[in-house]
Amino acid sequence: MNDNGNDMLAYQEAAQTLRDGGLVAFPTETVYGLGADARSTEAVERIFRAKGRPSDNPLIVHIADRAQLSALAESISPLAEALMDRFWPGPLTLVLPAREGAVSPRVTAGLRTVAVRMPGHPAALRLIAAAGCPVAAPSANRSGRPSPTQAVHVLDDLGGSIDGILDGGPAGVGLESTVVEPLEGRIHVLRPGGITAEQLREVAEVVLHASLVSGDEQQPEAEPAYEGEAPAGSGTISTPPGAAIQPPLPASEGPKSPGMKYRHYAPRGQMMVAEPRAGHDAGAFTAAVQAALDTAKARGETTGILTYEEHASLYHADIVAVCGRLAEPETIAQGLYGALRRFDAEGATYILAETIPAKGIGFAVMNRLSKAAGHRKLEWS
Repeated sequence: MNDNGNDMLAYQEAAQTLRDGGLVAFPTETVYGLGADARSTEAVERIFRAKGRPSDNPLIVHIADRAQLSALAESISPLAEALMDRFWPGPLTLVLPAREGAVSPRVTAGLRTVAVRMPGHPAALRLIAAAGCPVAAPSANRSGRPSPTQAVHVLDDLGGSIDGILDGGPAGVGLESTVVEPLEGRIHVLRPGGITAEQLREVAEVVLHASLVSGDEQQPEAEPAYEGEAPAGSGTISTPPGAAIQPPLPASEGPKSPGMKYRHYAPRGQMMVAEPRAGHDAGAFTAAVQAALDTAKARGETTGILTYEEHASLYHADIVAVCGRLAEPETIAQGLYGALRRFDAEGATYILAETIPAKGIGFAVMNRLSKAAGHRKLEWS
């Protein structure tokens, strides 16, 4: 299925596939999603099988019109309405009280809430409208792998296990949607993404879930492809200014949002985050990163460094993956998953990733990098 902007047949075919219980990958403004009829347990179970996704990880339901929301949510608070007014269509997912029986229980992972968004991509809206059903759609990749921002990434991961791909070109944002739960007049952020904490704060007070800054995850979504343990730091990342922290989930409570519990976004090689320290000379940090790369190379590793245009000339590695410009953090978000996939394509076994300031979209970037590295940090002095 190819979307060239005028291919009605592609949309009709994709919509019919969804109505028939099939799986269709399609573009959104964030990443490519893997869609199925959210009402059909049989279709939704095919998503879990194709992705190798844990059964307690809920799915996001995509709609094309706000009128569809009343069939999915038991109630919609004034704050939820304000968020939809401000950010829909767009990369914001709302966790709302679920209407009983509206979607398959596999979509909600047995919770009493349902995660819903209206994507801001014309191809996605057109497909969902044509299908005439709410569409459950996680990212269209194997679980644990970097999310797909191009149709070819979907083909690499899921080719042969799904029914079609609607090709709409590269995704614009490059990171998944922000997931929030509006509760008691405050916006509880469960997963950072394309809408920043700073933007949300224009609507109401923002509260971050503790796992977003502690790295407190219960288990990996996929086993690391490397053996042994890399040196690890605290696993924490900086917090956007002015954000409160919500207590962590009880151990007995399942995640309300994708991205809360499991290891995600990971390349196959061993990866660590390399973070400069306040008060240390920038040259000392660069030297420490290069020394770690050289040591890994000497022991036979294929080395990679994830860096930015401003720093690319500072490092020597087998793979120097530039994913954007520090001066324009949105370009880093757009290029992140493609860079992580490049490491796999070129066989990197040891990867270091430079950090960026955790403000604006940088907070979501650091969330993804930290998860991709299994919260491992390069120790240096």
